Amino acid sequence: MELSNKSARQLFEELEANPKRKRYGFGSKAVIVNVDLQKAFTLENEFKSAYSTHPKQMEFVNDISNLARSKGLPVVWTYVSYMKSGDDCGLWGTRNDTPDSLQNIKVGSRRAEFDDRLDVDRERDIIINKRGASAFFQTNLPALLVWHRIDTIIVTGGSTSGCVRATAVDGLQSGYRTIVPQECVDDRHEGPHFASLYDMSMKYADVVSVTEVIDYLMAYQPANIS
Repeated sequence: MELSNKSARQLFEELEANPKRKRYGFGSKAVIVNVDLQKAFTLENEFKSAYSTHPKQMEFVNDISNLARSKGLPVVWTYVSYMKSGDDCGLWGTRNDTPDSLQNIKVGSRRAEFDDRLDVDRERDIIINKRGASAFFQTNLPALLVWHRIDTIIVTGGSTSGCVRATAVDGLQSGYRTIVPQECVDDRHEGPHFASLYDMSMKYADVVSVTEVIDYLMAYQPANIS
């Protein structure tokens, strides 16, 4: 193991300046997967937030989601919530039982609602109540990606070190080119945030600017597939 006194931010910035791996690249058709941008995690003044958002995170998420939708590409929103008893939280809910614990994000509660700043199209977008970290874990997302003939997933949301990273790992393992626009993800602390960006960039995903994602979506032209 290489030792270093550099911060996770410094290591990631050095990797950005001098990439050590070639990119997976964008493919022919993408999906936007917006992970757990719900009030339990985004409203610091109302709830004990799991992560602090980038100043323009919600704006950027809206930009790429609206653009993808305008191009006929699927937009997915995931959120976490559990039954009143919390029994469907499983082992994950046994470590503690505080007001901000996962098993206490109840179905239909305010903490389960999407952030009011988000442009969620409830007639066209795909909304998934997930119970684990990855958007792929025991959800219908894999089947939907096959149906839509997707080869690229663009992942936003939080937290970077938790559900975003888990989704990126499962995306790669499932054979998808995985793109993480770094302005669109965040975490409770910069240490795990930048460490996870570094880790994903080295192994599981292309960590890029939101501008690059917007450029890709702007240039996208739907293929005529019969």
